[in-house]
Amino acid sequence: MATAVETNGKKLSGTLVKVEAVAHPLAEDASEIASNISYHARYSPHFSPFKFEPEQAYYATADSVRDRLIHQWNETYLHYHEVDPKQTYYLSMEYLQGRALTNAIGNLNIQDACAAALNKLGHDLEDITEQEKDAALGNGGLGRLASCFLDSMATLNLPAWGYGLRYRYGLFKQRISKEGQEESAEDWLEKFSPWEVVRHDIVFPVRFFGQVQVNADGSRSWVGGEVVQALAYDVPIPGYKTKNTNSLRLWEAKARAEDFNLFQFNDGQYEAAAHLHSSAQQICAVLYPGDATENGKLLRLKQQFFLCSASLQDIIYRFKERRIEKEWHWSEFPDKVAVQLNDTHPTLAIPELMRLLMDVEGLGWDEAWNVTTRTVAYTNHTVLPEALEKWSQAVMWKLLPRHMEIIQEIDKRFIAMINSTRPDLEGKLSSICIMDNDPKKPVVRMANLCVVSAHTVNGVAQLHSDILTSELFADYVSIWPTKFQNKTNGITPRRWVRFCNPELSNIITKWLKTDEWVTNLDLLTNLRQFAEDDGFQAEWASAKMANKQRLAQYILQVTGVQIDPNSLFDIQVKRIHEYKRQLLNILGAIYRYKKLKEMKPDQRNTTAARTIMIGGKAFATYTNAKRIVKLVNDVGSVVNNDPEVNEYLKVVFVPNYNVSVAEMLIPGSELSQHISTAGMEASGTSNMKFALNGCLIIGTLDGANVEIREEVGEDHFFLFGATADQVPKLRKEREEGMR
Repeated sequence: MATAVETNGKKLSGTLVKVEAVAHPLAEDASEIASNISYHARYSPHFSPFKFEPEQAYYATADSVRDRLIHQWNETYLHYHEVDPKQTYYLSMEYLQGRALTNAIGNLNIQDACAAALNKLGHDLEDITEQEKDAALGNGGLGRLASCFLDSMATLNLPAWGYGLRYRYGLFKQRISKEGQEESAEDWLEKFSPWEVVRHDIVFPVRFFGQVQVNADGSRSWVGGEVVQALAYDVPIPGYKTKNTNSLRLWEAKARAEDFNLFQFNDGQYEAAAHLHSSAQQICAVLYPGDATENGKLLRLKQQFFLCSASLQDIIYRFKERRIEKEWHWSEFPDKVAVQLNDTHPTLAIPELMRLLMDVEGLGWDEAWNVTTRTVAYTNHTVLPEALEKWSQAVMWKLLPRHMEIIQEIDKRFIAMINSTRPDLEGKLSSICIMDNDPKKPVVRMANLCVVSAHTVNGVAQLHSDILTSELFADYVSIWPTKFQNKTNGITPRRWVRFCNPELSNIITKWLKTDEWVTNLDLLTNLRQFAEDDGFQAEWASAKMANKQRLAQYILQVTGVQIDPNSLFDIQVKRIHEYKRQLLNILGAIYRYKKLKEMKPDQRNTTAARTIMIGGKAFATYTNAKRIVKLVNDVGSVVNNDPEVNEYLKVVFVPNYNVSVAEMLIPGSELSQHISTAGMEASGTSNMKFALNGCLIIGTLDGANVEIREEVGEDHFFLFGATADQVPKLRKEREEGMR
């Protein structure tokens, strides 16, 4: 606990005054780290003087750790500049980062030293890490995968950058009331994030609306409309026990001072005077704003294009920067640049790269197309029709007229290629072309644009990739059979075992006699030889119980529900969606409750007590998902307050699910449900996290469940439900009234 001491008549929380304030930016031992924290508390002040409570201690500690990261960051950047390797640029609308402090000190291997340093300053590391708010940059598996990739690429010393948007208010903060889910704005930037570094010299213009101008030489230019500025904020991504520190570059939208109309403001037209400033602020305000209105659709499309344009301008700038005073040609660009599109959200990178190469750099169509198609690759994350983005042609023409010209030309040339080389596919052109010109609802099919333009398309689990090649993209496979591949999703074992479950990690390291498993999970197979060892089992059970007790305390804190650590912890946490079947899970809980009510007291005593925990956010406009959230809470209210049953069954909805909550839930889990209808879940990654923390899975043969079952063995996986090839037949039978 922090103690208070007197200094010049002022009471100072902590023992800051007892530690000399000296800068040690590369500190590794506890004394120097403590001095560096003290230095930042005094000379990098973010708060009033004479305060060193947990919040102030967190920011000073983050500043101290950031010193070390910035040193490695600068060294990494200089190395890349000198060596000029091919670099990966990962474009994603989401990054679900989680807390940065525990990850940074873990990857830097200074956890113990930081803990000791904070003790010298009167604080506890665990209390300080709790002060950090999760960065509200993502929502589900798409964003968490992106963050895991960044961690792994840094750890593997791969030259890579992540690009995203700096959402001020995130998706939303979830609160549960009697009415169900309530949403409020995330407050992670209410003060500031100590991990981001604003790059005032990295600013690019991004245009919206306007018109296309044909120049005297026949070239085309996009002019007019409104132009906002993309300002870069960089977040360091350290690798595990390596000097490599990569970047996540987040863009913020701003308007210039000259875009503020002082005359209108002084005339009382305040909103009109700041129109562009207000419009720019909206772009990075919220992740996935509602798109039921045309304004909502325009804003979402603005977000996607803003990410793509700023990122590509930056990529091109740095490519050219490394070639000053050298002879080079644009054909070299794909040899140095790999752009990976994380789902269809960044699809506009394709026409934007074409536009930049042709309209700005002066390349012809064929040369620009050759560069683009050798540069861009696409990861598909879904087979759900509603998630395969289709944008209204009218909205696209309004916001991005030049890009629509380019997309039309790509489509025209694709159709011509099919007509000349694959006449057998002419009858399918209406479904595989990019522009759907249905007069009732003309749209641009973004997934089709990705497949036509990318050099590689991957699914994210073997089953998902098989469905892509045999069903969704089957016709494209017949055209480009080598374009498609599988890349099963993964997770970083640093955050998802080593740091969030130190008890289990220490046991694994002890019995394997090495910690190399943290970067090589194949070594975990060597634990099998200890499976029947009484000592190993006792230590494993002890670690699990410690995590369950910690989780029970957390549940009491956030819900007021007291749960028994000796009960079976049955957990399902993920985005709330009908295909993920949280509804089926809660119906199972109702059935279990009814059966318990039918039993006599002595019969109940023979049952295994179970605590069912469900968590996740339902999109604000997704009515059925929000009904599921309310149902879970209503069932919990009944079950948890029934004295006949609540000793044997509890039902808890865990609010505001995010990475930090997952780091509490997953280590304490014993059974986890991954029961999406087979063929619907592209991969899933929470299933991997649960399995890696010694949790048994009840699941369908869907997504990565298939591969997890192959790894752990059929005897250690509770198989449930129909298979992907059985589902269509069952649906048809139901439609015909046979079931």
